[in-house]
Amino acid sequence: MTKIKNITYAEAINEAMSQSMKIDSKVITMGQLIDYKSGIFGTTSGLVEKFGSERVKDFPVAESLMTSAALGASIAGMKVVLVHIRIDFLLYSLDAITNWLSLWRFKSNNKSSAPVIIRAIVGRGWGQGPQHSKSFHAWFANLPGINVAMPSTAFDAKGLLLESIFGENPCIILEHRSLFNLKDNVPSEPYRVKYGKAVVRRKGRDVSIVAIGCMLLDCLKVAKILSQENISVEIIDPRTLSPIDGSTIINSVKKTGRLIVVDPGWLSYGASAEIITTVIESPDVKMKSKPIRVALPDSHTPMSKSLEDEYYINKKKILSAIRKSLK
Repeated sequence: MTKIKNITYAEAINEAMSQSMKIDSKVITMGQLIDYKSGIFGTTSGLVEKFGSERVKDFPVAESLMTSAALGASIAGMKVVLVHIRIDFLLYSLDAITNWLSLWRFKSNNKSSAPVIIRAIVGRGWGQGPQHSKSFHAWFANLPGINVAMPSTAFDAKGLLLESIFGENPCIILEHRSLFNLKDNVPSEPYRVKYGKAVVRRKGRDVSIVAIGCMLLDCLKVAKILSQENISVEIIDPRTLSPIDGSTIINSVKKTGRLIVVDPGWLSYGASAEIITTVIESPDVKMKSKPIRVALPDSHTPMSKSLEDEYYINKKKILSAIRKSLK
């Protein structure tokens, strides 16, 4: 029987890295501060002691350089997990990602691949302001040739990372810093969570909510509050955005007739719009009310606590959207 441990999101990532590096000597990891004792919020701590500096490579502040190095190592046959400690500065690597990493299999006529795994960490709050808090999941989901995941639990953080490492495609896994200390029951042994397989976190009959990434926790809390009013909320966690499991979302909305997408990205041209379009284009769906997007305003993140409270999505905004949908 597989042993189950109650560990944090960060510990689950660390365990996935340690297990994959033990299983396959071609697995390496690289990034800024990756060999520090604290280990990038605990996710890489202890790896350099276990596997050495040849497989746990620290880089200077040179995002484009380390992404290009990861690409080259991957083409040479290594399984590279590249950590961008701040997704905001991953943008210095866009040439390597968009013009090489995502295109490698396509340009080689499927004869070669460059399955680099990019762990991109998203910040929020604590006065981090506009340069340490953006989430570019919609950008990367729009790019063919790269898988995009947004795990919301420690179980999925470990399983999706292992699936990515031992898969054949380049992947970007967006990890929200606010989730790193949250605990979940996680199998001790290695396991894999498939891309394109959403999960229904809570069953309901009145309204369907698609909760992307870190939005899951507040959505579950709101659903519990509304259950006291005999309002039944179904919550779908997509887990991955590219590919996305449209069937699970559509089947839920066919039952409830209502859809709310809660997205930690900007409102316009975002993942929420794509999910809603997927649903309303289905000929089998009959809507009882218009779909609703709950997302960030089309503005940069403010630094003050009072403005942050207005800017970010919270339980009050989600609750308001549900009540509007039920009118």
